[in-house]
Amino acid sequence: MAQQLAIIVLVDVGTALETRSLNGNTYLFDNMKLHGSEGEGTGGLVTAINGSCWSDGSQASEQVLNWLPYSLGSIPPTVPRSYQADRARQTDQQALAELDALTAKPGGTGADAGSELARIQKIAGTRVKTTPRTRGLSGQKVLDLTGHVISNGDTTALSYPAPVITDIYGEAVDEKIMYPAEYGSPDLVTDGWYWSATVDTSRPGTYSYTMRIQLHQLKPQGGELLWEPVNMTAESRLRITNEPKRNAFTKAGVGLLPLGPAARP
Repeated sequence: MAQQLAIIVLVDVGTALETRSLNGNTYLFDNMKLHGSEGEGTGGLVTAINGSCWSDGSQASEQVLNWLPYSLGSIPPTVPRSYQADRARQTDQQALAELDALTAKPGGTGADAGSELARIQKIAGTRVKTTPRTRGLSGQKVLDLTGHVISNGDTTALSYPAPVITDIYGEAVDEKIMYPAEYGSPDLVTDGWYWSATVDTSRPGTYSYTMRIQLHQLKPQGGELLWEPVNMTAESRLRITNEPKRNAFTKAGVGLLPLGPAARP
């Protein structure tokens, strides 16, 4: 059975958008550090993939990679999936209650009405304008790092959406070392989509690959806000080793386990 390996792609989205580069703003981790991976926590990760073969040299099993992109300094993905929608609903209810209280005041339409309405608008926050170029972001309210909604034009301590991997290509794909594809999933963290690849472990060596990563920058447009997609690339590598499949007890090939003296009749 293939082993599942995970690669975390952590991006400092704010700095990457400012510098227009993922170099120095991407931190990669995998779960193979104890098996030879190098560059953990940097942009130069080399993922160790320890393949195996039978004693006749034939491939024993392939490996499966899964990429999980996250945004550094944003609301963590461990909060409930409905968190953003719940916060939007709460602020809508609060704004309506404040508006009802304002209209119920004697002289509520006086000189202070404008400032009160501006305050209520800030409580309600701003929804992102619908755009076909963003996936899963349109119509949401904009939140800061503390989970509070922000009003139009205020981007202080903005919580950026998670990066989106849109393609994986390069040497490892061209050489048919790995076969990446995007899959749909009920996974609550990856918003229903993730990238995975089967890796051929019968060909030892070090192979590079490139991830095309889409970030989103908040931009005003016609008095509204929208998430403008920004595409960048980041490179990583795989190091494949191929060793004979051995029995963990006897250190020999796969076969019957020997019986010790105590186990014999």
